[in-house]
Amino acid sequence: MEYKPQHPLNHTPRFKPRIIIHGGAGNITPAYLTPDLYKEYRSALLTTISKAHNFMLTPTSSSLPSSLQVSTYAVTLLEENRLFNAGKGAVFTRDGINELEASVMVSSPSTTYPKAGVGVAGLRRVRNPILLAKAILERGEDDLLGRKELDVPSAQGHTLLYGEAAEILAQKYGLEMVDPEYFYTQKRWDEHIRALEREKQGVGVASWSSEEYLPQGTVGAVALDEDGVICVATSTGGLTNKLTGRIGDTPSVGAGFWAEEWTEELTKPGSSNDWRTRPGPAVVLTDALKGLVSDCLPTPFTYSPIAPPWKKVFVTRSFAGSGTGNGDSFWRTAALRTVGAIARFQEQSSAEAVRRVAGPGGILQKSAGDRWKKAGEGEGGIIGIEAILIFDEEGNVIETESAILQNFNCNGMFRAWVDENGAVFTRVWREEDEPDSSYNEGQPEDPRIWCGEKSV
Repeated sequence: MEYKPQHPLNHTPRFKPRIIIHGGAGNITPAYLTPDLYKEYRSALLTTISKAHNFMLTPTSSSLPSSLQVSTYAVTLLEENRLFNAGKGAVFTRDGINELEASVMVSSPSTTYPKAGVGVAGLRRVRNPILLAKAILERGEDDLLGRKELDVPSAQGHTLLYGEAAEILAQKYGLEMVDPEYFYTQKRWDEHIRALEREKQGVGVASWSSEEYLPQGTVGAVALDEDGVICVATSTGGLTNKLTGRIGDTPSVGAGFWAEEWTEELTKPGSSNDWRTRPGPAVVLTDALKGLVSDCLPTPFTYSPIAPPWKKVFVTRSFAGSGTGNGDSFWRTAALRTVGAIARFQEQSSAEAVRRVAGPGGILQKSAGDRWKKAGEGEGGIIGIEAILIFDEEGNVIETESAILQNFNCNGMFRAWVDENGAVFTRVWREEDEPDSSYNEGQPEDPRIWCGEKSV
């Protein structure tokens, strides 16, 4: 049962801002990622997450930056780094062209961002595609008003825009435009040529290799702001040697990204779990919701109303996630929307929903069938954040909590995050798959050092 509060909350709940980023997933093995190359990726991830964390906690006027500002800021940093398959480091199509994609979505669109989510694709001249997606989302209220004199060019009510039409908007919005040659890097060109040669010789496909990591993923960031809004931002160059004109999962709502929130009643009068008919704590959670919020509530969790009559208690759950990997597989499974649906309609934690979709043996992997581990199909990972707000029917906030989410089914996923104590972490492999301790996987780091605020 879903519920809309009859009374506004008595005060704006304050969440602790959180962020997690990823830099792609796939066939990332120690043989490919040598210690020296690993250090480059590790440094890039730690620098990005630390700068984003610093930005996230730096007030602008009277408040901290929004989750939209934080997540897109993090992605612009990744787009500027040629190590990652986005922006400057984007891969080539079969025709030797760079075509870029990006998207953003917020968990609580309200009147500020009525479009909720936006995707852009087929970009060849926009330096930072994520900023175009952000700009279209921010202008959604004006675009959706249906004015008699439409401000053309305009995104109007559209959610996904492609190619020249999108680039005209980018110019109008004052975003930085570049010549297509800006996106050329020798490393990506060499990967492009080698893969085409393997395909020509009949020893592989042009978009995946068992011998090296060919980027088929994305970069992404998911951020939670102090108001409880989660935003996902994702950007990519797509699959190595994709067809020119191909649209992947990154700009496609529900495939490569998703965000939403919903409210449920924790107690149902007249049911076997009706806490009003039982002795003990004033709130008794349903079995499903006990598991859902067990990590987010004090133990034992009790809420005692000040005076009868007893109050109903509700939970607002929010989720946002970004996918990376074989985009066509994310498309076929509507991967990120599926995560949200499992969490929402099966009353599972978002962590469990992510595991069921992107974890080993999950929906993504099963979608590849007997082609698994042969051409990159089904490979990928998901990062995300879940937030929980518990309140009573009079709008009194009882509890706010959040959790960082991550899982993948392939050899590795570049990712970094900030824990609840403010330490930053980065990992490529699962803990049990770490090659050796020299890689220094999963060690807590001080973000002030990595963003230049503190000397070593």
